[in-house]
Amino acid sequence: MTINAALLEVRGLTAGYGQRTVISGIDLSVRRGEILALLGRNGAGKSTTLMAIAGFVRGAVGDVTVDGRPLTGPAYLRAREAISLVVKGRSLFPSLTVADNLELAGVQPDSVLELFPELAPRLKVKAGLLSGGEQQLLAVARALLRGQEIVLLDELTFGLSPAMASRVIDVVTAQTAARGLAVVAVEQHLHVAERLATHAIVLGEGRVRLSVTRAELLDIGPDIERVYLGRRSDTE
Repeated sequence: MTINAALLEVRGLTAGYGQRTVISGIDLSVRRGEILALLGRNGAGKSTTLMAIAGFVRGAVGDVTVDGRPLTGPAYLRAREAISLVVKGRSLFPSLTVADNLELAGVQPDSVLELFPELAPRLKVKAGLLSGGEQQLLAVARALLRGQEIVLLDELTFGLSPAMASRVIDVVTAQTAARGLAVVAVEQHLHVAERLATHAIVLGEGRVRLSVTRAELLDIGPDIERVYLGRRSDTE
């Protein structure tokens, strides 16, 4: 593979539930150290795209490759080979302690506490008893530190205060660069995507409607928000 080749590449991804097709012909690519933001209205297919990449959607078709190697099989095999996934709802085992959740993922608590020291007094607490924000910190840290090359994040800042959301964005961007991860992050909020992403795609009715660099996202963000996200810009 060349140094500029995509670590994660998706071509023609089509998936749905039952007889209903939710996404059709999705193409995307992410290189090491990059964060791709998936933008779109509710129901556009953002979360389904993540779940299909991770192997959770039965009958999905299309090609998913990691460093040029096909990524196939059920979700547990993809997670073992290359994928860390944080779904909305945080993907934790609520009846296990914070320390146990980390042990199952093969993550050292000290590594997590370097990112989020406020979790130190919570290591022996069951994950289900943490606040929503604490659960999100734990889920994100675990995903970043599992040693997998691909990290999929569904609404990274969900349930976080503005100050905590800013910290988490900084941690994700720093860890992505330092570890050479390829990250795909579903986002509802344009201002988060503008801080987080190296590039972005906008989904509409299950298809890619727009693909932009970060510079383009910053330049035409208000138009994207108005036309594709169904919101008016602050200047209108």
